[in-house]
Amino acid sequence: MIPSEPFVLRGVVIDMDAENLALLRGALMNTALEMFFTPDPLEGLELVQTKRAHMALLDLATPKPFGIDLLKKMVEIDPALDVILMSTQYSTDSAIEAIQRGACDFLPKPISIRDLCRRIEQLIAEARQRRHSLKMEMEVLEASQFEGMVGRSPLMLELFRKIRRVAPHFRTLLITGEPGTGKGLAAKALHRLSPVAGGPFVTCNCSAMMALFESELFGHVQGAFAGATQDQAGIFEQGDGGIVLLDEIGDLPLALQEKILRVLENQEIQSVGSTKARKVNVRVIATTHRDLGKMVAEKAFRGDLHSLLSRMEVRVPSLSERREDLPLLARHFLHAFSAQSNKQVREITWGAQILLSRYSWAGNVGELKDVL
Repeated sequence: MIPSEPFVLRGVVIDMDAENLALLRGALMNTALEMFFTPDPLEGLELVQTKRAHMALLDLATPKPFGIDLLKKMVEIDPALDVILMSTQYSTDSAIEAIQRGACDFLPKPISIRDLCRRIEQLIAEARQRRHSLKMEMEVLEASQFEGMVGRSPLMLELFRKIRRVAPHFRTLLITGEPGTGKGLAAKALHRLSPVAGGPFVTCNCSAMMALFESELFGHVQGAFAGATQDQAGIFEQGDGGIVLLDEIGDLPLALQEKILRVLENQEIQSVGSTKARKVNVRVIATTHRDLGKMVAEKAFRGDLHSLLSRMEVRVPSLSERREDLPLLARHFLHAFSAQSNKQVREITWGAQILLSRYSWAGNVGELKDVL
């Protein structure tokens, strides 16, 4: 959320020329900015960081570090910082270079106080507009969240509607979508909206195949194999009364697919080493990024299991299909990771937004999350 305290705009002026610094102090003390003045470049750099300044006025002639190096350090601290450079050695080339390095303007010395105040008024207006836009973005973001998922695109709104519709009724359900689209989030949403929301939600990663994977699924009794020193409940028994998520079921071997099918049809499990079957009451969600229909045709997946799972199917769209959600998702992750890292990252700069929008995001929302 946007902080509730008053929005205070802060500026830092760095100029080793005492006479010019005094002139700027007199001219800028009555602006809407809370101003800090120093002749020391390193102190100015520290003020930019500790005061969370929105703008800085910097004399390019500062030595150790040189003005252009100081500009680079400031932009590294906060890419959204508006930096105005001042110099007695003004030229078109130097102004272009400064702007390419991150400055928002370049003013010749001696400074025209009227031009400077006009420029600062523009920066203040832009900062307030960004603040207003950010508040609106956060309000839109809040309205765009559904059970841990974020989106306002038609495809995502349809997904949310379908989850609401099927959650009360499914016994088995298949979630499809490319890697990184958020199939796990959709499964959790289905659990929270289902009649067994208070029951367990147990996940089985079908891609992480192990020698004793059947034991992981169905449990085992003491002495069933070397190392089985006591009875152990499997995933289906742990999920009794709730939901079992079979993540990436397309990676499950055919031999185990048959046993999964029996559980879904009869709601019975038989632990490894046991001669007795036991009843369980579980709902099953399976996810996959694979084309199970094609795998059935290639005899790599059981057709009867596919038919049972796909009676109710939910597809999570790729990020390329809902690119209009990209700014919302970026804002969502920025907000979450800023809080997690205890950092006050205010915004994603315009240049960064352009870079994000131009990228293809083959890894979908998961890749975007990693990048943010």
